[in-house]
Amino acid sequence: MIRVLLADDQALVRGGFRSILEGQPDMEVVGEAADGAEAVELALTTRPDVVVMDIRMPRLDGIAATRALLERHSSPARVLVLTTFNQEAYVYDALRAGASGFLLKSAPPRELAGAIRTVAVGDALLAPEITRAMIQDYVSRPRPGAATPELLAVLTPRELEVLTLVARGRSNGEIAGDLFLSEPTVKTHVSRVLTKLQLRDRVHAVVLAYECGLVRPGTGA
Repeated sequence: MIRVLLADDQALVRGGFRSILEGQPDMEVVGEAADGAEAVELALTTRPDVVVMDIRMPRLDGIAATRALLERHSSPARVLVLTTFNQEAYVYDALRAGASGFLLKSAPPRELAGAIRTVAVGDALLAPEITRAMIQDYVSRPRPGAATPELLAVLTPRELEVLTLVARGRSNGEIAGDLFLSEPTVKTHVSRVLTKLQLRDRVHAVVLAYECGLVRPGTGA
């Protein structure tokens, strides 16, 4: 059972999400928060697997709440951030704060449950086209203090290839086809990349690849 905490300052939005999730046999809504500060506190007592977090909230916004949640909890939940295309500038900061995925507020309601399941198991939520549209614009060049290419020296040549394709939005199946490998082998390579680079999930592997300059906008899709 996936335990879900809803954080949004609009009661109608929270109620709509709850209605959708209550119909899912593998999900349970364990709490609702009207702002980021309340979300952090509720996460401590309800121990959710996934927090559905709006970005714009009073007292503590979704980015600061995500950062606080991951810093304060020994076994933090995955954070699924609610965003819109006109909030693209927030995506980089949310990723840096530790968010594991993004859901567009314009997405059909039926996509919410699937997004939560994806994030709960540690996979990237973003479809390849959204990954390119949002991440490439805001992580196209290293910021001060960003990771250096030397960090990638721990990877084997094959693992570096896999990381490059992950950063370009490829699924495990697509990577298997590109590299003439089996899908289980690709999954093993991805797992080793995450372990060696001490990354939470595929989303943060994408961020690191862009920060290191391994992938740039326009380098292929």
